[in-house]
Amino acid sequence: MRGSGFVWDDQGHIVTNFHVIRQATRAQVTLGDASTWDAQLVGISEDKDLAVLKIDAPRDKLHPIVVGSSQGLLVGQKVFAIGNPFGLDQTLTVGVISGLNRQIRSATSRPILGVIQTDAAINPGNSGGPLLDSSGRLIGVNTAIVSPFGAYAGVGFAVPVDTVNRYVPQIIREGKVTRPGLGISAAEDAVVKKAGLTGVLVFDLDPDGAAAKAGMRATHRDDNGRAVLGDLIVAIDGAPIKSSNDLYRALDDRQVGDEVRVTLRRNEKEENLTVKLQALP
Repeated sequence: MRGSGFVWDDQGHIVTNFHVIRQATRAQVTLGDASTWDAQLVGISEDKDLAVLKIDAPRDKLHPIVVGSSQGLLVGQKVFAIGNPFGLDQTLTVGVISGLNRQIRSATSRPILGVIQTDAAINPGNSGGPLLDSSGRLIGVNTAIVSPFGAYAGVGFAVPVDTVNRYVPQIIREGKVTRPGLGISAAEDAVVKKAGLTGVLVFDLDPDGAAAKAGMRATHRDDNGRAVLGDLIVAIDGAPIKSSNDLYRALDDRQVGDEVRVTLRRNEKEENLTVKLQALP
């Protein structure tokens, strides 16, 4: 599969989308001077559709991108997308920011938040390429299009650079992203809704996990074999939790070791537990 990417630093780290390399058994990177280098996978973040590769190119061939910020962006602001659409390398397209704080789903079905919407032409092969502001600074990683035909239809999305700047250094440093979580398995939203409930239903617990240590209860069967529903999470630090997406959003900017106040409904009463977030496998 052909895709796009950009040089992150002078150590040879290349950033692209996870879905670009998802099924790859080997990878090569072609730089702007047309030189091609074998690449090794450093690590991924499936939840944010990011991957980092590394090439052993000399520093004089590496030109790291200037990293901007996704804070302060404005709808209507001019942007530039660089990529490899349909195998046409080093293609530049121009557009504007069409919308901010959009949400798309990653390969793991978790939401990617704060996504930038643009009308700059993004086609198959553009994935993983940079979205730049008018000063040439990275503001996003082009990752998806919405089209009934699978090609440009005026709606493209980019993972915001502040998300990239949060996860890429961790991938380079540790080879992976450590996600914070409660240590629960949640029932599917459709099941919860069918039961006439609103929130995240705790279906199972990591017995040695954070939620279990805090006293949270999972769904189980009583002595007569009847199903007893587990705790229903309805808020995190006061923010309402109506679905699993709300839970993902509430934990998205947290770190392992942070404490959160979990409001849950148990036996038709509300209770609050303090949970120290654990690292998820």
